[in-house]
Amino acid sequence: MKGLALGDDPLKALPSDGYRGALAGRVWRPGLGPSVAAIREEGVFDISTACPTMSALAALPDPAKAVRSLPGERIGSLDDVLANTPPERRDSARPWLLAPVDLHVIKAAGVTFAVSMLERVIEERARGDASSAAAIRAEVTRLVGDDLSRLRPGSKEAMDLKAVLVAQGAWSQYLEVGIGPDAEIFTKAPTLSAVGTLMEAGVHPKSTWNNPEPEVVLVVTAEGRIVGASLGNDVNLRDFEGRSALLLSKAKDNNASCAIGPFVRFFDGSFSLDEVRRTTVTLTVEGEDGFRLEGSSSIARISRDPEDLVAQTVGANHQYPDGFVLFLGTMFAPTQDRDTPGMGFTHKSGDIVTIAAPELGTLVNRIRPSSECEPWTFGIGALMRNLAKRGLLDTAG
Repeated sequence: MKGLALGDDPLKALPSDGYRGALAGRVWRPGLGPSVAAIREEGVFDISTACPTMSALAALPDPAKAVRSLPGERIGSLDDVLANTPPERRDSARPWLLAPVDLHVIKAAGVTFAVSMLERVIEERARGDASSAAAIRAEVTRLVGDDLSRLRPGSKEAMDLKAVLVAQGAWSQYLEVGIGPDAEIFTKAPTLSAVGTLMEAGVHPKSTWNNPEPEVVLVVTAEGRIVGASLGNDVNLRDFEGRSALLLSKAKDNNASCAIGPFVRFFDGSFSLDEVRRTTVTLTVEGEDGFRLEGSSSIARISRDPEDLVAQTVGANHQYPDGFVLFLGTMFAPTQDRDTPGMGFTHKSGDIVTIAAPELGTLVNRIRPSSECEPWTFGIGALMRNLAKRGLLDTAG
């Protein structure tokens, strides 16, 4: 991952208030395996003896207090760990950073912003063909408008709009989950498959129309308690999903197509769900061809409150014993032409995607075809064997 400055400057990975927050991550320790770590100004500290998994740490009554108070073993400095994280320059004898989640199920909420909802309608009508998107975008905007942010999903006003659109033959399954009573909640990726910051993120090699999705990712316990947040890239294949909604799993779940990081920031006096609600996530894409794309997504403009999305994910009808993380969705849907006019944006191999928020730090990944990214080989069975070998399984929670 040559040229990325993040590995050389740990302050860029951190939130704007530095080490003030309760930051936790996961580090691969050669000879030991994945270890839960507290990120402190004094260094990166392995706290696995008390909290063998991030799931167990998040489930504590006060995970932020645990991150600050557990003694742990110092692994090294944050800059050393980050510098050794990119696969192409990694020394396998030294520690490197992993995605900061383990046993959590990786869930995502879709169509939670008006802008992204309209883009999904456009994908559906274009049938995955980027060349026809511009004309369809103009027609959809004429019918629906471009500001639905004040329309509360499931409300009488939303249902009245639905009736009008159905009568005009303009209704869509994406409008149903965008303004209807039920949110779209899906499984983004298998447990333990996410990649972290400074790792390669994957795009299916057959995709010709795709984009990053910069999002806030909530950390939620089995009881539905929201305890922290991170950043995520819900890499999306617009052509696959546009051809058919039944291809959602192929559009969303490919090797290295889910990036989360750099750390989890647990809620405390310095950071809460209210800060999440006010967060603006920024995105930059820089290509080897000199292309540059910038955008942002403000959680303040989300159509469904984060607590509502969590309540629609877990409850009497669905449980997650080890907790889950939830991508909140994005209002960022890039339409800027990259090459041919009217063809919009799509990734090229080598693109560097930077996702940042003042409260959560910076997540950086280089885009590669999924088939060329590091294969995912360390699953739940491997984690259980590793914890058992280290004598940590009984305390894993």
